[in-house]
Amino acid sequence: MNHIYDTYIPPGFHTISAYLFAAQPEELIQFLKEGFFAEEINRTTNERTGEIANCILKIGESCFMISQARGEFSDMRTAFYLYTEAVDMLYQRALDHGAKDSFAPADMDYEDRQAGVIDPAGNYWFISKRLVNKGYEE
Repeated sequence: MNHIYDTYIPPGFHTISAYLFAAQPEELIQFLKEGFFAEEINRTTNERTGEIANCILKIGESCFMISQARGEFSDMRTAFYLYTEAVDMLYQRALDHGAKDSFAPADMDYEDRQAGVIDPAGNYWFISKRLVNKGYEE
């Protein structure tokens, strides 16, 4: 059954990739660029309304998309698990660029150093570093 996933996936994307809908997509895009060093890959706008139809961003090796929230895609929130070597720095940088604090960096029982923030669109970010070189199931 896994062969159904043997298809071309553009560089930076994965079998499952995030697609965010934000009431203020430009604010979220700027936050991600400034707070998490996101790189803007591509942007298309609706010619009639000027709204962001699709913006592709990349953080580390992962691409994801952002669009103007409307209709059935309004008021959606999600959570991300962001792996980094610099938990404390990214936590503080996110706060400096408009994130709300959820919890400060700490070493967790499951062997991650982790912090939590909420971005300007209400999405939750777990900022994590694995403290051991092994998976969670081991």
